[in-house]
Amino acid sequence: MSEERREQAHGEADSAPGEGQDHDTIAGGVRGYAIGLGLAALLTAASFVLVGTHGLIWGPGVPVALIALAIGQMGVHLVFFLHITTGPDNTNNTLALAFGVLICALVLIGSVWIMAHLNHNLMPADMMRGMQR
Repeated sequence: MSEERREQAHGEADSAPGEGQDHDTIAGGVRGYAIGLGLAALLTAASFVLVGTHGLIWGPGVPVALIALAIGQMGVHLVFFLHITTGPDNTNNTLALAFGVLICALVLIGSVWIMAHLNHNLMPADMMRGMQR
């Protein structure tokens, strides 16, 4: 018995929650996308309920809860829609995702750094007023 068959027989095959043994069939694919859609809608509704109802969570904890829901939303999209798993056939997808995250982080950090240092390069207001006269 091959190693892959042995893993499938024991239920240890590496598959994402959105991918069962029937993920190659149309019904299995639709079922995976439907589960992902339901989870994404549930997480989106939860974030709207969280913000819309005051007193549900302690005030300063709301941003933390929203961040947790956003991370869960990203996980649902990665697994159910982008099919990013830990399987050996997904190495290129994982590397592409990591590279995209790196580029986004560099753009974000660079933008924040530039905005934080804008005042350093600007002319003082009184000097600018003197030039306009």
